[in-house]
Amino acid sequence: MFLTTGDLQRSHMIKSVVSATEHLMFQSDEIDQFERFDGLIEKVKQDLMDKAEAQDGDGLIYVNFNTEIAQVSVAPRYLIVTGYGTIVKLAE
Repeated sequence: MFLTTGDLQRSHMIKSVVSATEHLMFQSDEIDQFERFDGLIEKVKQDLMDKAEAQDGDGLIYVNFNTEIAQVSVAPRYLIVTGYGTIVKLAE
């Protein structure tokens, strides 16, 4: 299974587009913990690969990640990572 942010320079068939989202809550009085985005990105990568595997894909191309901090009320706040990509099957 592979992930790439660009195109694939070999024959392949596009299977589907998938997305995955992970979040983490922290109290609003805590200092923003941007380094915690790294762990969320890793979880989203794994979610994307699991979805690609479930659809009999060999990998994902054009993978992108969006990060944000959402405040639902006065407290708490959420770190949110959303990833998406295109599942491909390599040609024989």
